[in-house]
Amino acid sequence: MKRLMLSLVALLILGSPALAQTTRMTALSDQPNQVVGNEITPQQQEKVEKGLRWLAGNQARDGSYGQRQPGITALAALAFMQAGNLPGRGQYGVNVERALKFVLDSCQESGLIATDMNQSPMYGHGFATLFLAEVYGMTADESIKERLQKAVRLIQKTQNNEGGWRYQPAPFDADISVTICQVMALRAARDAGIKVEKQVIDDAVKYVRNCQNADGGFSYMARMAGGTGSGYARSAAGVAALYYAGVFEGNDLKRGLEYLRRVTENIGTKGVTEVEGHFYYGSYYCVQAMFLAGGEYWAKFYPAIRQRLINSQSPGGSWTGDYSEDYATSMALIILQMPNRYLPVYSGKGPGN
Repeated sequence: MKRLMLSLVALLILGSPALAQTTRMTALSDQPNQVVGNEITPQQQEKVEKGLRWLAGNQARDGSYGQRQPGITALAALAFMQAGNLPGRGQYGVNVERALKFVLDSCQESGLIATDMNQSPMYGHGFATLFLAEVYGMTADESIKERLQKAVRLIQKTQNNEGGWRYQPAPFDADISVTICQVMALRAARDAGIKVEKQVIDDAVKYVRNCQNADGGFSYMARMAGGTGSGYARSAAGVAALYYAGVFEGNDLKRGLEYLRRVTENIGTKGVTEVEGHFYYGSYYCVQAMFLAGGEYWAKFYPAIRQRLINSQSPGGSWTGDYSEDYATSMALIILQMPNRYLPVYSGKGPGN
């Protein structure tokens, strides 16, 4: 009920524009995760509504998306929830309900949320666990709790000795792109009242920090595993991981945000993201990082990414790129609807809230 009230408060907040932040680009905002008030435009609303209709019309009979992928199904459901829908409630409540049933049916006894179609199941497991945590926190549906707890326990026991996670549910190696999926899922679960071990989060923070390069960006793997150069998607993942692990200030966060600011200066039209790929994955985490940072980071980034997505939507209402059409469309809709603040995990509150 507490989480549902948070969502309703967000609705009231959007009724009146929030004051724009005047924080310098090199500093973190004193009041992060505040919308400026001009993000939701008629054109943005039109594109979102068109995209949601496309997504609803392309759901499989069993409630899934992405050729029966629980992770992509979860992302699609989160896109509907970003528009204010819950299972059985709202214009697309039926779609969320069907997606929830598919994800719950994909929960294995071990706690892993996957189907036989999964080749790198921990990506999907992270997204699916996030989805279950958001639904459980906003509805208190007890039928979700046990499977959510098992999913969280699996994440915790598959963390490797560096503090990260990788493709398979085994504590062997790690990379930052899978690690952020687990960190965000754990954050949402903890906020919903599910026990998460503090040491797991502390170790994850150490891992993410070990992935940061001298330029402020993040490598795909930690330095001890060879590391790589910085890149858009993995750097967005790194900054978001710090936020969701409870790091809200510090030089590593500022350096990461500055790196993202530099590489996204031309994101409204083109830029480094097109060369590196993983545009939707990177932008999904970057919009969250910029929103949580607030100030000029958010004020500059969101209008640019909004226009980029408005311009690239297909006539039928979908987006294409990265993995699949339903994946790209789900990601684009989550990004565009970030100012709604309907999902509690995006609130960016400090630990314990």
